[in-house]
Amino acid sequence: MAQHKLTAVSVRNLKEPGRHADGGNLYLNISKTGGKSWVFFFRRDGRLRELGLGPVRDVSLTAAREKAALYRERLAAGLPPKPEGPEAKPKTFGECADDFLMTMEAGWRNSKHRDQWKMTLTVYAASLRAIPVQDVSTADVLKVLTPIWSTKPETASRLRGRIESVLNAAKARGLRSGENPAAWKGLLDNVLPRRSKLKRGHHAAMAIDDLPPFIAKLREQAGASARALELVILTAVRSGEALGARWDEIDKASTTWTIPAERMKANRAHRVPLSARALDIIAGQEAIRVNDFIFPGAKHDAPLSNMSLAMTLRRMGVDVTVHGFRSTFRDWISEKTAFPSDAAEMALAHTIANKVEAAYRRGNLFQKRIELMNAWGDFAGSEK
Repeated sequence: MAQHKLTAVSVRNLKEPGRHADGGNLYLNISKTGGKSWVFFFRRDGRLRELGLGPVRDVSLTAAREKAALYRERLAAGLPPKPEGPEAKPKTFGECADDFLMTMEAGWRNSKHRDQWKMTLTVYAASLRAIPVQDVSTADVLKVLTPIWSTKPETASRLRGRIESVLNAAKARGLRSGENPAAWKGLLDNVLPRRSKLKRGHHAAMAIDDLPPFIAKLREQAGASARALELVILTAVRSGEALGARWDEIDKASTTWTIPAERMKANRAHRVPLSARALDIIAGQEAIRVNDFIFPGAKHDAPLSNMSLAMTLRRMGVDVTVHGFRSTFRDWISEKTAFPSDAAEMALAHTIANKVEAAYRRGNLFQKRIELMNAWGDFAGSEK
């Protein structure tokens, strides 16, 4: 049967009592007194049954079609068209978001990814959480996105995609129907300005010759944040890899720190040779050990935050980024040493496309990397 026979105009103008088909089991019912309401007809257990969808004054033609579509989907899945029992209470967007997180987190590589999803879907999407998921509209989504679309474009873009995913999952479960109000193409791209492509410049890095005097000043700073920053510099790792370091990753006998695959960007375990100064920093932290993290944070069983390192640089009046020290390390190798570039790439844990070459490097360059990291440590501490 053809669908969408009625229009908003015909619904308003029709006066003849009886049932007027829109298609897809949906009918406009006009009583003898002129009252108009929506009715959904279906056959179950050999009997023709009907469900009221509400009066026309409260339920628009579009809303009636969406309800009818949901009922048809449930019937096709072998379910009663209208939820019964505990299921009858409409799921809110917040409940669906929480269900989605529980379902998907097993496939996410680290807790940081899960926490980012949870934060955006609870903090930024707070106004959506109490709305029944089948009622979430484009206007509701825009209310969340518009305030941050220009000021926090990256966050807004990710939030939009996450809302879209939650609503898609709800539709797959038969909890809503119709188009996704958070979809970009053909919907939100007509009402929100397109974001310009991100231009990712280089992270602000320190000049090679400025590093030794900076390290000397850094060692005068008190606190775990200063020690963590120095370890980041001496090991050339990413800040998150250092802040998440645990005691069972350190092998004192071989003076090696092994970062497990799940904490590495390339999802591959990374061995880091530790210089004498790096070992001293770790020993100092061990003397005040309170949990499994080498650099414990203020919260129970959690490490220092990334912001703590940036704040250390800010307090010292240094206009560089934490990540920029990896560039300083790479420049030092190229301009001040004779170490091969292969050793530098391995020390930085950069991905190597050729698997055979990657295996060769891992097996044959570690001794060279020990020499490299010791030389880097000596250079960084060369200003007494």
